Amino acid sequence: MTETSAVERVRAEMVELIPALRSFARRLDRSPTNVDDLVQETLLRALANIDKFHEGTNLKSWLFTILRNTFCTKFGLAKREVVGIEECVSSRATVNSPQEWSVRAAEFQRAFDKLPDRYRDAVDIILIQGQSYESAAARCGCPVGTIKSRVNRARAQLAIQLDEPTMPI
Repeated sequence: MTETSAVERVRAEMVELIPALRSFARRLDRSPTNVDDLVQETLLRALANIDKFHEGTNLKSWLFTILRNTFCTKFGLAKREVVGIEECVSSRATVNSPQEWSVRAAEFQRAFDKLPDRYRDAVDIILIQGQSYESAAARCGCPVGTIKSRVNRARAQLAIQLDEPTMPI
């Protein structure tokens, strides 16, 4: 028998073994796409190295070995591969543009400046400086309840001026 006819016979036998290769590949990977890729890669490697196949040995075992080694190589690479980049843009929190923040800050400052002095002082001491109602009452010389009322009324006026439904504390 000539060498080309032996190669043709091995190729024909390889085609007959494709269902067995697919079955074996499905045991290694459940994804149909990965199974197809694995079988295709196995056949490509086998055809590229057909001259290394020894006549009289088991072709099925040879192909299964190639398939297993291909899977192990790809699986090993996949384990070492990092998916995506370290800091992916999609994982960052969205931030409004600085122009919008500066416009909103200017709007707030104008609304804050329009408040009566007693409301502005109460908001400054409680909400901006973060002091207690008691210390604000002592500084303004009025009862704690009055400071609470001033802060509440100031928040309501700011919400109206800024077209906000409610202002969080």
